[in-house]
Amino acid sequence: MSRLLVIGCGGVAQVAIQKCALNSKVFSEMRLASRTVSKCEAMKEKIEKSGAPVKITTATVNADDVADVVRLIKEYKPDAVLNVALPYQDLAIMDACLECRVDYIDTANYEPEDTDEPKWRAAYEKRCKEKGFTAYFDYSYQWAYMDRFKEAGITGLLGTGFDPGVTSVFTAYAKKHFFDEIHTIDILDCNGGDHGYAFATNFNPEINLREVSANGSYWENGHWIETKPMEIKREYDFPQVGKKDMYLLHHEEIEALGRNFPEVKRIRFFMTFGQSYLDHMRCLEDVGMLSTTPIKFEGKDIVPIQFLKALLPDPASLGPRTVGKTNIGCIFTGIKDGQEKKVYIYNVCDHQECYKELGSQAISYTTGVPAMIGTALVLTGAWKKPGVYTTDEFDPDPYMEMLNEYGLPWVVDENPTLVE
Repeated sequence: MSRLLVIGCGGVAQVAIQKCALNSKVFSEMRLASRTVSKCEAMKEKIEKSGAPVKITTATVNADDVADVVRLIKEYKPDAVLNVALPYQDLAIMDACLECRVDYIDTANYEPEDTDEPKWRAAYEKRCKEKGFTAYFDYSYQWAYMDRFKEAGITGLLGTGFDPGVTSVFTAYAKKHFFDEIHTIDILDCNGGDHGYAFATNFNPEINLREVSANGSYWENGHWIETKPMEIKREYDFPQVGKKDMYLLHHEEIEALGRNFPEVKRIRFFMTFGQSYLDHMRCLEDVGMLSTTPIKFEGKDIVPIQFLKALLPDPASLGPRTVGKTNIGCIFTGIKDGQEKKVYIYNVCDHQECYKELGSQAISYTTGVPAMIGTALVLTGAWKKPGVYTTDEFDPDPYMEMLNEYGLPWVVDENPTLVE
C-alpha cells in the first residue's frame, strides 16, 4: 500500500485522483495539493462520500517554487509524486523530487511559461536549428535529468496521459505482439463530442491553443519535416464516431518514439477540429489573444492568452453538457515474418458515460485514467527503474491490462483503412 502526493486539481487531476481512490490495492493514502486548496477540499469531500477506503488530506502548494514543493514532500513523505499541474511546472517538481529522492510521474512534457525569457529563448533557437522543429515543448529538458535520477535511485515516468502515454504504450504493444519491424505510425486523436458552446477547449486553454496554433511537424527518415499550422488536412472515418476532418500537428510522443524505435520511417500525429473551432482560433490569433508576451493594460502587465483562459469555460465544467465520443489510437504498418502487416489499436470513450461515472468529460477521463495507471505501475515496481523514461520504454502488457480494467478498453483492427 502506497502514499501518493498529487500536485494539481484541475479536470485531469480530478479523474486521476478518483481512479486512484478506486484502486485500493495500490493507494492507501493521498495528499491533494494545489495553489487553490478549495478544489482539493471539494475532491476530498467527494471521495469520502463515495466510501472509498483511501485516506485523503489536502495542502496548499506553489508548484513553481522548488522550495515549497520540497517542504511539502518532506512533510508528507510520499512514495511518489504525481504531477498533474501545468507543464510549466514540470522542472520545479522534478527538482524537488530529486532533492527528496522520491519517484516522479507526469502526463505532459515541459514547456516554458515565458517564451520570451532571454536565456530560454537563446537555447530554444539553438535547438530549432539543430533539431528542425519550432515547437515550444520537447523532451530535452526532462531527459537531461536521466543521470541524476539514476544516481538518486528514483524513477521519472514522463507523459502517462493518453497522447502522450497510451499511444506510446500502444506502440510498444504493437511491436511486442504484432510486428518484427514497425515502419510507419499515424497517431489519430478524434474528439467527436459537442459541448454546445460557440468556443471552448477540452483541456487547459493556454496549453491547447499554443499547441494547435503552432507549426506542425512529423518525423520521416530520421529527421523532422515542419509544416505550417493546419497545412496538412485529411478526412478519416473513425469507428463509432464517423467521418471527421483532422490536421497534422507537432506532438511530443513523436520525439520519444523516433528515438526509441529507430526502425520507424515515418511518425505523424493528427487531431480532429471542426471549422467553427478553427475560425474562432484564427480570429483570436489575428487580434493577438494567443500571445504569451505580456502587454500593459491599465497600468498592469497581462499575458493575452492567460486573460483569454480566464474568459473561456473551465474544461472541468464541460462534463454535464458534452455529448458524443472520442476515438484515439495508432495505425501501424510494418513487417511480421517477412510479410507486410497493418494494425490499428484504438480506444473509444463516451463523454456522457464518463460524466455518469466521475463527473468528467472524456478528454479529462482519457488522460486521468492513464495517469493513475502509470503511477500504480511505478509504485508496485512493475515499471520501477532508476532514470527518466517515457511509457514506451517498459513492458506494455500490464498497462494494457489496466486500461481494460479501469475504463479505457481498446480494440485491435488488423485490416484498417490507412491514412494517405
